[in-house]
Amino acid sequence: MKNNKKIYNHFPMKLFMKISDLINKEKIPSSIRAYIIHKNKHYFLCNGKLEEGFNSKQKIEKNRDSVLSIFSKMSFLFDEIIRLRIIGFQNDKSGSELLYLLNLIPMNRKIRTLYDWKVFDPKFTQVLSRLFDARNSIVHCISLDDVKYVPDEDISLSTNLGFKQFSKNLEKAWKDLIEIYKIQQSKIELN
Repeated sequence: MKNNKKIYNHFPMKLFMKISDLINKEKIPSSIRAYIIHKNKHYFLCNGKLEEGFNSKQKIEKNRDSVLSIFSKMSFLFDEIIRLRIIGFQNDKSGSELLYLLNLIPMNRKIRTLYDWKVFDPKFTQVLSRLFDARNSIVHCISLDDVKYVPDEDISLSTNLGFKQFSKNLEKAWKDLIEIYKIQQSKIELN
């Protein structure tokens, strides 16, 4: 625990004070589940352990695994935003049950829910919907070459220009989602 102390000074001040107190006691309760982003540093606190989270900057390569990896990370943040709004940072049976339910909900319904809750604005919702439509095609194809991305008109991911526009929009959506997540996490108190 002692060698992890230096990374805690990246947390938002409210969280830092609470977590700092727990670290000084060298006991992080398993009742806390928190994905924390502060100054481009990501941390995941769960089951009494602190681990590094995702990188703020994601490099998207022109291959299926790389593309699906960032969508997976975005999906995780959607679920964490929903968790924060419903149960905060608690990690108990209700949190496990909520995660179970979230795994059953299609991605487009999660995006719509976050829009309805005014977490996402209409433009960001539209961008995400179009990106996740492409993601659904990617899941069912062996190669990115078979996928069309439709931001305004059909763009084939098989072309360098098409993939460049897709990855640019995906990287921007990732950055925007991180900023939205930071706003949402700042609204929750760690009890």
